[in-house]
Amino acid sequence: MGEFAYHKDADGIVTITMDMDGPVNTMNAQFWPLFSDTMDRIKAETDLKGVIWTSAKDTFFAGGDLNMLKSIEPDGVGELFNSVEAAKAIMRQQEKLPVPVVAAINGVALGGGFEICLACNYRIAADNPKTKIGLPEVTLGLLPGGGGVVRMTYLLGLEGAMPFLLEGRQVSPDKALKAGLVHEVVPADQLLSRAREYILSVQGDAAAATQPWDSKGYRIPGGPSTSPKMMTQIAGASAMLFKKTRGLMPAPVKILDIMTEAAGKLDFDTAQRYESRKFVSLTPLATTKNMIETLFFGMNKVNGGASRPKDVPRSKVERLGILGAGMMGQGITYSAAMAGIPVVLKDMSIEAAERGKAYTAGLLDKRVKRGRMTEEQRNAVLALITPTDKAEDIKGCDLIIEAVFEQIDVKDKVLAEHEALLAEGGIWGSNTSTLPITRLATGSAKPENFVGLHFFSPVDKMPLLEIIAGDETSDETLARAFDFAQQIRKTPIIVGDSTGFYTSRTIGTKIIEAVELVAEGHDPVRVDNLSRLTGMPTGMLSLLDEVQIKLVVDIYNTQVEMGLLDPEQEQNPRARAMLAEMLSQHGRHGRATGKGFYDYSEAGKTVWSGLEAWRDQNAEIPDQDIQDRILFRAVLESLRCLEEGVLRTVADGNVGSILGIGAPVQTGGYIQFVNTYGLDRFLARCEELAGAYGPRFAPPEILKRHVADGKAFA
Repeated sequence: MGEFAYHKDADGIVTITMDMDGPVNTMNAQFWPLFSDTMDRIKAETDLKGVIWTSAKDTFFAGGDLNMLKSIEPDGVGELFNSVEAAKAIMRQQEKLPVPVVAAINGVALGGGFEICLACNYRIAADNPKTKIGLPEVTLGLLPGGGGVVRMTYLLGLEGAMPFLLEGRQVSPDKALKAGLVHEVVPADQLLSRAREYILSVQGDAAAATQPWDSKGYRIPGGPSTSPKMMTQIAGASAMLFKKTRGLMPAPVKILDIMTEAAGKLDFDTAQRYESRKFVSLTPLATTKNMIETLFFGMNKVNGGASRPKDVPRSKVERLGILGAGMMGQGITYSAAMAGIPVVLKDMSIEAAERGKAYTAGLLDKRVKRGRMTEEQRNAVLALITPTDKAEDIKGCDLIIEAVFEQIDVKDKVLAEHEALLAEGGIWGSNTSTLPITRLATGSAKPENFVGLHFFSPVDKMPLLEIIAGDETSDETLARAFDFAQQIRKTPIIVGDSTGFYTSRTIGTKIIEAVELVAEGHDPVRVDNLSRLTGMPTGMLSLLDEVQIKLVVDIYNTQVEMGLLDPEQEQNPRARAMLAEMLSQHGRHGRATGKGFYDYSEAGKTVWSGLEAWRDQNAEIPDQDIQDRILFRAVLESLRCLEEGVLRTVADGNVGSILGIGAPVQTGGYIQFVNTYGLDRFLARCEELAGAYGPRFAPPEILKRHVADGKAFA
């Protein structure tokens, strides 16, 4: 049975060591009785000199009970509000104790865990490199409901608190110290002794037992929200939020509202109550449920290895070979070197290989300039990269990643020249976004050791790695690829070897549907803007320009030539014809040449006037149909991938769609979107779209089965 171990020493200092059931301490049903009973016991103490809160776990405290929060429906909001208020009353009792209360933060303190710390007078963090401190609730569609918004605003001021509350920034102990989140950072073995020492050093000092916001005459740093300076800051933050969320994610908006009120005319306790109301109002929303389900539970499933073959020992790459020092190769090199892996980077010439290494040098120089890395650390990372133009330098690598042009003959040639150089038992990874892995592996002496590794550009920023299993790829190879992905701090999903795998196949559907709308005669700017307003990071036509029209056309033609696609079965023939004409007759290659759906110049971009040739002034369509056609195509393709076994888990589809191909964050990913949209409602809308726009919107059998069973996708 979990407990809060309670110990009072000879100096009158009470130390509470939280040790709840499970691997971490969390604000679940077990926590609140323990917290309340402990507070009652503290208040009843005589000759009390101070209180220390710490943890018996590796982490200090993990946060709120997300399973409970995502289960809240509208009729449960009132009860939740009362529970939150009761919990905050206990925290307020702690703040009113006549003795100093110290948080001895031995590990991760996030969300509700850090809110406990904020209700302490003094915060000391152990110098632990794994420790993260912050309030990340906004990243899950929530807000800190245990007093975190109000206390952070009072503590740091509006401007200082914004990155932690509106972005959910998490920081290391040293950065928490600089930001004012903690008062001291000490070696881990001195944490409790320093906490006791501090309490004894401030005996008789009433200020040490008084929270800043309870001190007479306290002023919020930077001034109140009603000051001209802060009003300008709030207006700018509000505009930035809308630009980022397009009004689709309510949590950051509510957080800014609470901050503004807390720093305005509301007193501290009223602001706390206002925070509680805003917090509970988020819990029944689809956006909140979606983000919790995928960005917490889904991510934990994926990173926990739900798709990784079982019974294969964990592995690490000791020496990596990369063939091709272009955009993808140099990005992979940087990611691997940053993870401490020695890399041999080979290209056709030593100059090209050196340029590939220089890419890493440039990124490291930026880190040094921003204070995120020392010069010595920079040099150590660069020393791990060996540029070369000699094949023999690759010999002995336990993983070789081929990152050359997306052409089968080129990849075949590179494989033939270098595969024998692998270390004994080594594996070969082909970086490709569309070429079938089973076909590429036909030239391999050991196809069981051949795997697809689809990195996303730019590699140094994009967190996803799509691992593709060919027909003969062994479980051991898949497991080793999965482990490598985590070694270089990527989030891995494992998918089947269908045309376009999962991500390219799915992103292609929403892009081509946007083109179809333009080919039907609709305003391209309207189509582009409405696709953005679904919550996608960029408009689909703008995205196509970035990807390059020529590349999309070339890939499609290659897949047709290989017999992977049948043009007679093409679901968007008008869109394909339009792209072919734009490319062949008008030279509209994409943004790289300054000519795509938009014309690009130093002054910005303007829609290409030639698109008027496709405009039909009589074409009419509701805004909602435009948005649903683009979004539903990607959702339906994800369901088909799940049905066909291309996706191994729902979590892979949701996480992969958000991290890799721009699924709107508030949907929780393309498959989770169906759950909160409502299975029956989604099926009916698909049938409606299919009747109006074609069979590509017809609901797949997997959807019909789930509707019949009343079973959500999980």
